[in-house]
Amino acid sequence: MKLYRLKYQLLLCIVLCSAVRAAAQSGKVTASTIGAGWANNSVNTVVFRKNSLVTFKGEQYAAFYNNYQVLVLAKRKSGAVKWDTVTTQYKADAADAHKDISIMVDGAGYLHVAWGHHNQALNYAKSIKPGSLILSEPKSMTGIHENKVSYPEFYRLPGGDLLFVYRDGGSGNGNLVMNRYSIASQKWINIQQNLIDGEGKRNAYWQMCIDQKGTIHISWVWRETPDVASNHDMCYARSNDGGLTWEKSTGEKYMLPINAANAEYACKIPQNSELINQTSMFANDKGNPFIATYWRDSSTAVPQYHIVFKTGNNWQSVDLGFRKTAFSLGGTGTKRIPISRPQIIAWSKDGKQSAAIIFRDAERGDKVSVAVNSNLQHGSWHVSDLSSESVGEWEPTYDTELWKDKKVLSLFVQKVTQVDGEGKASIPPTDVQVLEWTPLIINY
Repeated sequence: MKLYRLKYQLLLCIVLCSAVRAAAQSGKVTASTIGAGWANNSVNTVVFRKNSLVTFKGEQYAAFYNNYQVLVLAKRKSGAVKWDTVTTQYKADAADAHKDISIMVDGAGYLHVAWGHHNQALNYAKSIKPGSLILSEPKSMTGIHENKVSYPEFYRLPGGDLLFVYRDGGSGNGNLVMNRYSIASQKWINIQQNLIDGEGKRNAYWQMCIDQKGTIHISWVWRETPDVASNHDMCYARSNDGGLTWEKSTGEKYMLPINAANAEYACKIPQNSELINQTSMFANDKGNPFIATYWRDSSTAVPQYHIVFKTGNNWQSVDLGFRKTAFSLGGTGTKRIPISRPQIIAWSKDGKQSAAIIFRDAERGDKVSVAVNSNLQHGSWHVSDLSSESVGEWEPTYDTELWKDKKVLSLFVQKVTQVDGEGKASIPPTDVQVLEWTPLIINY
């Protein structure tokens, strides 16, 4: 009887400890609904939206296409349930999932918006006054390389100025352009016409972030053709002066433009490895970069999420290893893929480097999921779900400024359907929601 009671108590302890660990990992989750959005493809939820949400001085902004493919803007007090919305005068071809909306608020409080690009002329406007959701007429930025814009992204520098980066050219043959906006002059200047050069043979699919000190970090894969299977390798560069000059992680200066021959290779990954493009990266308080992506190692048929990072002298690659389902990545257009591209956040506690990736996986019922590791050097990954229902082919985007300031993860969430190869579904609009997760930053 004593042995039985001991076994029962031990089993109960294991169950309770697992429950506590799962709860601690998940932290507090809340949700609010903005309105109904276009759901016939993934354009509202593609991972390369920078940003879908942004917080400035206690107010959070959001943007999405409604069911009529019209651009909608929204705003609320941070953490409030009620959103104020404005249906703008702008409409885009939302049936092309590349034509996402990106927003950012500058240091003077003006909202900047870019939308509807896939090798199109620049579509850009800003609010008519600080804090407003009413947009100006369309504007040019610099007039330089603005006729074949794809993947527009905004970033806010510590002083309040903005960066705007985009691809000039096509898949497999494009270059990276960077502009800077001054809040003092309210004007844009071009600072890089061709930062990463495809040399007419390839293009870089990048992810970028700005750390607390203002250092710009950028990483990318090369693509040789429009076929996603031709993605290969992971490269890296950083700038300490707002994008004017660039260096490797060792401090060695780049001779611009960066190309395949002079790039720093953080991780060598062959073509046909199911390597995805346009994922995410983060830099911690010490300026160490962390890149999240997925690919398939040569010894397996199962693509796994990986983190490529550098905290010492050498680049490291960690295979998260929890996936079990094989799939093949190839072809052109927006793909219907059983997993999403990941977002990554990272933090330090008690001298240990922690990280979390946010993702969706058909293995878990296509929910909003998170994998947390409290010690990248020795820890294991603990996976849990932040939603109870499927979100379809959703990919994660989040409020980068709110995470930097408050360590609150505010996710743009909408259930969407993506038909393979740039197809379009025919379904009713679905709720656009903001899910907020405050992780309990603990050690397991």
